[in-house]
Amino acid sequence: MFKRILVAVDGSKTSLKALDKAIALQKLMPEAEIFILCVYKHHSLFEASLSIGRPDDMDIPDKALSGYAKEVVNHAKERASEQGATRVRGFVKAGRPSKVITRFAQDKDADLIVVGAKGTNSDKDGMFLGSVSHRVASHARCPVLVV
Repeated sequence: MFKRILVAVDGSKTSLKALDKAIALQKLMPEAEIFILCVYKHHSLFEASLSIGRPDDMDIPDKALSGYAKEVVNHAKERASEQGATRVRGFVKAGRPSKVITRFAQDKDADLIVVGAKGTNSDKDGMFLGSVSHRVASHARCPVLVV
């Protein structure tokens, strides 16, 4: 049924639940490939220069955020491997998460996008869906499973 499953992760508990659901789906369809994607917000050099205190060895935010996103993807790949998932690939991209996720799904011809209902920014706002999962579900050209 699904050949390419895109799962968006951000390190939140709900994104890991989404990953677990993608792994369970792959076990039902062993030929399916899982694409793990972590998107971080791009910061310009100008934005980085606005910091009030600057240590001598300050990295621009993009470098730090990219490094964190790589750690999130690596952790997700390890988790997938521990649960018996095969054919798993990880990706890190910069930009507005909802746009990057939907564009990446199109570019990779994903059959399904799996996202957590809420991410790291909406743990206690009382809403059922976070802004990213809402936008992805609204704009994706393939089915979206919100976990």
